[in-house]
Amino acid sequence: MSDAMKTYTLLGADGRSYRSPVKGEWCGHRGSKIYGRLDCPAALRAIARGGYVRHRVFFADEATAIAAGFRPCGTCCKDRFQRWMTARENGRQWTP
Repeated sequence: MSDAMKTYTLLGADGRSYRSPVKGEWCGHRGSKIYGRLDCPAALRAIARGGYVRHRVFFADEATAIAAGFRPCGTCCKDRFQRWMTARENGRQWTP
């Protein structure tokens, strides 16, 4: 398959998968509902141990990950995670 025909499976705001010609900018774990950077050290360690890949999902952007009910990773998105925690503790909805 040529690069011109390549598609990627992304997760939409509704939590459903769809095909896209554009690679996702963020990834997540379907079971834990956590999203983070594509180069997240915690995710890469889990992948190296043989786990995670089966439950890995990709998002076009951060807003889509949040809309799908995912929260920021405490490893690769520490600042976002801290703001998410503060909002949660104060009973507010978090937005980046």
